[in-house]
Amino acid sequence: MGLLINGRWDSAATMIPVENGRFVREPAAFRATITADGGSGFKAEAERYHLYVAYHCPWAWRTMLYRAIKNLEPVISMTIAIPNDRREGWIFGDYPGGCTPDPVNGFTHLHQAYTATRPDYTGTVSVPVLWDKQTGGIVNNESPEIIRMLNSAFDAFTDVKTDFYPTPLRAEIDAINERVYQGVNNGVYRVGLAKSQEAYDEAFDVLFETLDWLDTRLATQRYLVGEQITEADWRLLASLLRFDLVYHGLFKCNQRTIASYPQLSNYLRELYQYPKVAETINVAHFVRGYYSIPGINPTGIIPRGPQGYHEALAQPHDRRRFPASASG
Repeated sequence: MGLLINGRWDSAATMIPVENGRFVREPAAFRATITADGGSGFKAEAERYHLYVAYHCPWAWRTMLYRAIKNLEPVISMTIAIPNDRREGWIFGDYPGGCTPDPVNGFTHLHQAYTATRPDYTGTVSVPVLWDKQTGGIVNNESPEIIRMLNSAFDAFTDVKTDFYPTPLRAEIDAINERVYQGVNNGVYRVGLAKSQEAYDEAFDVLFETLDWLDTRLATQRYLVGEQITEADWRLLASLLRFDLVYHGLFKCNQRTIASYPQLSNYLRELYQYPKVAETINVAHFVRGYYSIPGINPTGIIPRGPQGYHEALAQPHDRRRFPASASG
């Protein structure tokens, strides 16, 4: 998949950290913050910032989702990467599904954004990237931090004031996020990228224990943190949307499908039907983006299905049997 070494792209190099056969995710490199008042050094301003993203990457998709549901499309511009084999990293250009050449910097490869910010950068090149047009550099490439910026820092520029990380619920949201990250968000990668049977079995058990726990939790309440949609729900949604399409088969997460879980499947349909969520989902990119990677799918054969994915998620759900707050 390639990486940068001292600012030079090496398409033959790879950096998938493994410890005793267990996949270990590399920390994000850029961690600055945008605030409403600019006290962080980066002030929220309309048309100042740009997102580099990809539909199929769940981490990048979170930022696409927040940009949409917070009505920030006129405020923050965006370039979508082509779902390619990643030997040259994330690339930009014309491709069906909304991919266009980069209108801000003319980058053809995302690694150009990294070296423009840090010329001697060594490491992986990942989406999402939140770019500052004013300073000409990356602000942040850590999706949980970016979605929190989009959640509140730009409220002066949107009519959607919904807070998905309300102060009274933050401790519970953080606890849920941690368990979901370990068990599901990153858990599917620990299964799919395991390099030993022991590591695979261990991660497989944690994944399905977590999914079972989530299904049980959702049997008694509408959302992960009670009666309103929060950041915890959106973070889980990114993985649920890709599970039956990709992780179940390609990543060998094949004990159960999300469709077979009574609570999770209905919950997934409800979140899908939230305003503007469906328009951020590109099934063809979801599938091609994963199956194009030679290290995961050496044959390069792209599955032709499924058909009717959007139609299935648009079917009625049963979640209204639970109370929901005004913001949920």
